Amino acid sequence: MKDLKTDAMWMHLHWLTVLAEQGSFTRAAERLEVSKAAMSQKIKALEQLAGVPLVTRTTRTVRLTRAGEKLVEELRGPFAQIEQSFFSVRDSAGPLRGLVRITAPVAFARQQLVPHITAFLREHPQVRIQLEVSDRLVSLVSEGFDLAIRHSEALPDTHVAQPLCTTHALVVASPAYIARHGKPETPQALADHQCLYYPRGTEAPRWIFTPREAGGESVSVTVNGPFATNNSESIRDAALDGLGIALLPDFSARTALSTGSLVELLPGWQPAGAFAETVYIVRPWSAQVPRAVSSFTRWLREAFRAG
Repeated sequence: MKDLKTDAMWMHLHWLTVLAEQGSFTRAAERLEVSKAAMSQKIKALEQLAGVPLVTRTTRTVRLTRAGEKLVEELRGPFAQIEQSFFSVRDSAGPLRGLVRITAPVAFARQQLVPHITAFLREHPQVRIQLEVSDRLVSLVSEGFDLAIRHSEALPDTHVAQPLCTTHALVVASPAYIARHGKPETPQALADHQCLYYPRGTEAPRWIFTPREAGGESVSVTVNGPFATNNSESIRDAALDGLGIALLPDFSARTALSTGSLVELLPGWQPAGAFAETVYIVRPWSAQVPRAVSSFTRWLREAFRAG
């Protein structure tokens, strides 16, 4: 055993982990871009060195023995660390490159995020970005995302969260709706209007307002209306069509307000509790962060800090 040259075994061990991952000699050989015969020869040589069978072969698949499973399980961590160390060294020099996978809410991604992504990619052409737009809170680790944009105060403790920008809610309606139904002058008047809202389970929707001037009391109003959805763009579009009064995050209403397609209502009152007041950029905790991920994070925070 003292004469065993472990430095000659690294390739054999790596190929065994690939075989375990792929489940067949054919797929493992394709993954490694080698012949099936070479793959089989390496595994046999490794079994001879180990002195125990590591693989049970059948005509269609391979299955690791208990010894093989134990060996592969213990190898996963070190090989992952080797891979991470190599990419860290590679990323530290030369132009910025690599893949960054991001998930973000639909409205924020379409209206605010994509223009900054395109600007970043023009400056760093060797970086690739995959953006998934979804209003569900995905698991970054299990679904393989590097970053998430979260418009939420409920952030996982196992992640690193950095504020991207602040946001606030607005009550808006189209000029056409106002012409037909009038403009509410107080929050209580909303009870007599058609309101468009986010569904909150089976409870009747309630909008809470605090006066912008100090000293006033908060007001809670039960609202009703013909349309509810969990997507702010859909609510905004329904408001643009004159269907009712909408409560929206400012980033969803900004363009329509600037063109006059929507009008802000109740300017003396601030909606409270409807949406988080901060948008965060979130990543899973890791001791080493790929340079493309950290660079894009800095770029995004600086872009939003500049307005």
